[in-house]
Amino acid sequence: MKLTLRQMQIFLNVVSLGHLTNVAKDMKLSQSAVSMSIKELENILGRPVFDRINKKLVLNEVGRAFHKEISPIYKKLADIEYEFKNSENKGMIRVGASTTIVDHLMPTIICAYMSAYPDVKITLKEGNTKEIASMIKEGIIDIGFVEGFVSGADIIKEKIGIDELLIVTADKELSMMSDITVLSQKRWVLREEGSGTREVFLEYIKEDVDELNIFLELGHTESIKSILRDRKCLTCISTISVEKELNEGTFYKVNIPEFECKRDFLMIYHKDKYRSSLFEKFVFFSRKLMTQMIDGTKE
Repeated sequence: MKLTLRQMQIFLNVVSLGHLTNVAKDMKLSQSAVSMSIKELENILGRPVFDRINKKLVLNEVGRAFHKEISPIYKKLADIEYEFKNSENKGMIRVGASTTIVDHLMPTIICAYMSAYPDVKITLKEGNTKEIASMIKEGIIDIGFVEGFVSGADIIKEKIGIDELLIVTADKELSMMSDITVLSQKRWVLREEGSGTREVFLEYIKEDVDELNIFLELGHTESIKSILRDRKCLTCISTISVEKELNEGTFYKVNIPEFECKRDFLMIYHKDKYRSSLFEKFVFFSRKLMTQMIDGTKE
């Protein structure tokens, strides 16, 4: 589209004020600049919009129809510009989070934030840590919440909490075993490759375990828990994911001596991300609420 907002503005002002001199004075432009803008607009449309009568510009039938169409459009654009210039609490934030965080932390955060800022829209994408980091790099999301390892000098990483990973099972007999090298030969169900949970766990046990007997890999924590209930197997999972089941006695924690597998919960965004006031408010809000929720699970 060749027609510019500036040309529309000058056209509407000429219609409103009637004289080029008045428009030029009001818009702090030269009279020739105003006249040139009108001529360019008419060239773009391919027809005159004004009749030149007694040295005055008078809307002709084309001009009246054009005025009727663009006047509400220009007003709407002006209103939008005003709203966004004068409101820091309106817009959209694109969020991504790894599965554990999506299931147990993000719903509370997003609902609380949207209650506080009802004019802000939030979109949420789910993926494993590797996928969320990739979305940040490609500009698909504005901010991500993940756990484990994130590489790349173009990603800003901020630690917002510590999560503990536990080895759990639904089989009481398995839960009584305490030798990780023996347990490694039992059947395990883990998250898929690229998952922060999987990578942190395998890195932690690599000095004691040559090979883990992984019989099934799944992309979602809840799916792993379902498999765990029905089969004699083990998994390594976030504390916040199984807190309820452990309290109810559905799952058992396997107590291996000196097993303390922990990982960082990270907030990530691109180093070149424009940090608008809206973005900064969401960062502050999310950091504060997520920290409170993570600390609450440890009490």
